[in-house]
Amino acid sequence: MGRGVKVAVIGGVFAVMVGGAGYGTYNVVSALDGGGGSGADGASTKSGPPSGDEVGETTEKFFTAWEKGDATAAASYTNNAAVAGTLLTAYGEDAHITDVEITPGTVNGTAVPFTVKAKVSYEGASKPLTYKSSLTVVRGETSGRALVDWKPSVVHPSLKDGDTLVTEESATPQIQAVGRDGAVLTKEKYPSLGAVLPKLRERYGDKAGGTPGVELVVRHTAAETPDTPLLTLTEGEPGKLKTTLSASVQAAAEKAVKRYDESSVVAVEPSTGEVLAVANNRADGFNAAFQGQVAPGSTMKIITAAMLIDNGVTSMNGPAPCPDTAIWRSQTFKNLTGMEPNEGATLANTFMRSCNTGFIKLIDEVTDSSLTAEAEERFGLGRDDWQTGIVSFDGKVPAVSGPDRAANAIGQGQVQMNPLNMASVTATAITGEFRQPYLVSPDLDGRELATAKGLPQSTATQLKQMMRLTATQGTGAAAMSGLGGDIGAKTGSAEVDGQTTSNSWFTGFRNDVAAAAMTEEGGHGGDAAGPIVADVLRAGG
Repeated sequence: MGRGVKVAVIGGVFAVMVGGAGYGTYNVVSALDGGGGSGADGASTKSGPPSGDEVGETTEKFFTAWEKGDATAAASYTNNAAVAGTLLTAYGEDAHITDVEITPGTVNGTAVPFTVKAKVSYEGASKPLTYKSSLTVVRGETSGRALVDWKPSVVHPSLKDGDTLVTEESATPQIQAVGRDGAVLTKEKYPSLGAVLPKLRERYGDKAGGTPGVELVVRHTAAETPDTPLLTLTEGEPGKLKTTLSASVQAAAEKAVKRYDESSVVAVEPSTGEVLAVANNRADGFNAAFQGQVAPGSTMKIITAAMLIDNGVTSMNGPAPCPDTAIWRSQTFKNLTGMEPNEGATLANTFMRSCNTGFIKLIDEVTDSSLTAEAEERFGLGRDDWQTGIVSFDGKVPAVSGPDRAANAIGQGQVQMNPLNMASVTATAITGEFRQPYLVSPDLDGRELATAKGLPQSTATQLKQMMRLTATQGTGAAAMSGLGGDIGAKTGSAEVDGQTTSNSWFTGFRNDVAAAAMTEEGGHGGDAAGPIVADVLRAGG
């Protein structure tokens, strides 16, 4: 098209016409008189969906102006000229994109797919740029003109509201992330790291010994969101960044989360706190494994059991009756369908069967703040002080009264966690020591890891044994079947507003590896999240 070949739409089908100069003259006149908005006499305003001819005419005018680098004219053919003009101006001036050629695809009603071929040039370096996008033509609400429905993604599919395009020397050098065994970690081989590596580069790019290159990037509105690279003009020299990740465990985690959509898993080494794997299978690309904030269901009973033991309420072999229902502050709590009541149950039996009522019945023996204190002081949660190397959420266990106090004890109410938090909870439970999880050694940047006093060794011993029973005789037995070594687990399901089924949670350990997983709408913990954790433990434990 940049070489004089133009395209118009006739009856929904593109036809090629030659004579770009004529179109250019027509476009200027058309833009000045608001072309396409009214009838031939200028007296009437059209309504209803744009016709095929209007779609073709508007699209042609928009593409022609964009190709010429006339941001103002191109923006005038959209329904948000001010915002469109700013981004289209940046396309040429800040992103240094030139020689634009746009090739439309097959029209589908008012939707027009297209391919952009262009060149990015900056300080003597130049590279071709090719990508696909699409637009929709709509009727202007007040003008009646056929206009491009403005979205930043029209200019590039990676752009969202407030984003812009920039080509310049990168703010931080590229990194070559390597695992604990020296293996190079790339998002191509380990897709989940696509949400992690940019964060590591932003934080450590200038500390890993590299030199910056020149890149075309998406610059996001949010200051804490790193640029998204689209095209590298000059490589620079990437710095080598050593991480705690295990290539073999990461590979297993990547494969495991493919079992279910909207799932996440984290594995840690309990003896050190080092993160061995982080993986997500999510359509939105969100690192829910580190940043999720959702109810953890009955996996929370690890902390609740520790609270009951530490406060002298009961012990592993002490009483924790499991009736059909339990009423606390006017709210009725029930167990999973089909669970047999056991009025003579011990805490170990109630724990391994995941009996809700057994925990609810004991809540009167502690205070509103007891669970919060246990989570913060012994498990290091909820204080917003973890320094993992990237952004993470450190859990939330608020002190509350009323029905939510009991609900918190079984991982509902106002408690919020993610797989990173629950893997850490398991690590603390089985060792008695809180070791803050991290991806990059604090020696690299001198940051201080969070600390907590951990658990009395007698409490840790009881928790570990109850988790062993759960993995071999309780609700986690099916998922953990076939795993050798020293194993333990805790299952959970969490009800979420708007979802037809519960979130599935599972946390467990095998030898010196702890892992936790969550899947949305996965049902019972052992059914969905359990096999994910088992696969990861099989690779790492």
